[in-house]
Amino acid sequence: MESWRLPVEIIAYILSFLPIPDRKEASLVNQLWYSAAQESLRQENLLYNIPASSASLRTIKSLAQRHVGNVKMTNLDGSSTSRDVVRYVANHLGPHVLSLCLHGSSLTETSFEELLLACPCLTALDLSGCNSLFMSGTLLSKEENYLKAQESLANLQELNLSGLRYLSDITFNRLTNWSLHLEKLSLARCHITFEFDAYYGSTNYNSSVLLSFRNLLQFLRRRASSMKTLDLSGTSISSQAMRSLAQVENLHLEGMVLQACRDLTNETVSILCQHQPHLTTLDFSGCSELSDQAVLTICSRLPGLRCLCLGKLPRVTEAGFQKISQLKHLQRLDVSECSLVSCGELAKSLSTAKERPKLVSLNAAFCYLLQESSILSLAETLSKSLRVLDLSSCVSLGNRSVQAIASHLLLLTVLRLAWCKELTDWGLLGIEESQEEREHVAKKDAGPKFSRNFGNLGFFQPPPQDLEQEDQILIDFAKHTVQEKRQASLSALTHLQELDLTACGNLTDRSIAKVIRFPELRRLSLSLMPNITDNSLLAVARHCRSLEHLSLNHCVNLTDKGFIEAAGSLPRLQHLILSGCNQLTTWTLKAIGQECQQLKSLDVSMCSRISMADVEHFQSYFPLQSQASIQSRFVGGADLSISL
Repeated sequence: MESWRLPVEIIAYILSFLPIPDRKEASLVNQLWYSAAQESLRQENLLYNIPASSASLRTIKSLAQRHVGNVKMTNLDGSSTSRDVVRYVANHLGPHVLSLCLHGSSLTETSFEELLLACPCLTALDLSGCNSLFMSGTLLSKEENYLKAQESLANLQELNLSGLRYLSDITFNRLTNWSLHLEKLSLARCHITFEFDAYYGSTNYNSSVLLSFRNLLQFLRRRASSMKTLDLSGTSISSQAMRSLAQVENLHLEGMVLQACRDLTNETVSILCQHQPHLTTLDFSGCSELSDQAVLTICSRLPGLRCLCLGKLPRVTEAGFQKISQLKHLQRLDVSECSLVSCGELAKSLSTAKERPKLVSLNAAFCYLLQESSILSLAETLSKSLRVLDLSSCVSLGNRSVQAIASHLLLLTVLRLAWCKELTDWGLLGIEESQEEREHVAKKDAGPKFSRNFGNLGFFQPPPQDLEQEDQILIDFAKHTVQEKRQASLSALTHLQELDLTACGNLTDRSIAKVIRFPELRRLSLSLMPNITDNSLLAVARHCRSLEHLSLNHCVNLTDKGFIEAAGSLPRLQHLILSGCNQLTTWTLKAIGQECQQLKSLDVSMCSRISMADVEHFQSYFPLQSQASIQSRFVGGADLSISL
């Protein structure tokens, strides 16, 4: 049966197995496939970003035919264009909108109320950073509008009010009084008063000046049966306040986010774990007073925990992870920027446990004490579950670690190895380093070091040999015990969608051109790698045709010739960073403009051979409604010492 005769429902079901970018491409086949692709995309609950421009008005009418349910509007202000966009969304999309995000917008109260009243089915509302709405304190102050808002807010389940400087009790109450089924509330970085009691001896919690913890507590008592997730990041919540919150009757939280709450102590963590034992998500990142005792308490008292974020905790050491295996349902663990953590105890605890957690994501970025032995153990232990691994700036990580990752973690979709400067081509290729190469690297590393972070990236080294010469080196080397010394190369990670090799300065064409061959790769960073040339660029373009984000800043050996040949193989490219690539000229811009029609942002800052006239000409390749963003600071080689 020919495909065009298949019912649209069948085609939509088939397309549902493809990644979203592939479905977008499939929608270009014909009208039937377009309808099927749109149907499959609708089932994904995609968020549609609508910029505040006159070009959006036609798009809004088109989206209305698809019954789009999730809308984000950016850059809204008090201009006539913004008012028109709001009015179009209210009239054409309002009845079907389930999720509305206005993050950081500066729209007027009148426009917001018009939009809110037109959305009777809202389940999620994001007003984070919308300070202009709350500055006057009169939002929904008119009785008529307040009563009409009942229909729009009655089904609300998620409310994000983070970053609002002028949020007060009275405006908070107006937004939440009708929300009887609210499950998720974010008040991150709001100015909540915990110590000062403005209502001493009173039960009327309607201050127009401040947002009080007493009023929040009263709200939680009323919504205890429905509230599941609370975000109080960046507030000054104290132990006493946490005790009062955790002990609210019938409150059974599943998620608690307390990032950068610097007044929290180990006692506070103990109180929370004691009274909220059903937590599945807990984020204490940046709570600098917490130590090993807090981590041990979490491991002992929260057996159902699935996500644990402990980033930026300078007092936490290896001892805190002795009981991590007790969290049998743990799927995500973040210990990034914990300077005293080497992951040795973590690896030991997981490897010896009879029923170990099936970690899906592990973030150990900036753990400077991390040793290769820990990575070797973790790679083998988590081989059947791990999908996301971040080891950025783990300076001790070397070739053995990469080969262990490639051998065991075959399900990885995200791998970040930025600033792992010990990595060499041999590690990515899966070949044991020869004695001659070790001596050469040792001699090279004996040169001057520029700083702790940048090290000797090779900026002042002779250019690498041609790729053909390097191939011959590998062939000659392969003749000697290659079967005994070959390990898995990075190319074994066939499911990779994101790879970050920023500042891995020892890598050259001989590994990049041979290993970076991932058909599903969406994001790739090869920035600050001065030894790669057009050969690597061409190989990446030909073998990673799904690329959407590509970062190549300060790759000084890239030329126009490489981009002219590669651009045609990157039709899905949306974001390209080329800052500091001083050999590129207007010919590169022309090739990108002609071939990469989906481009949304381009950074050519500090490209000395590209002028502002070239940038302006490049923008002419894209229609006005594309909203392409071009970063061009210091183009033409501006003197930074003067410009700054």
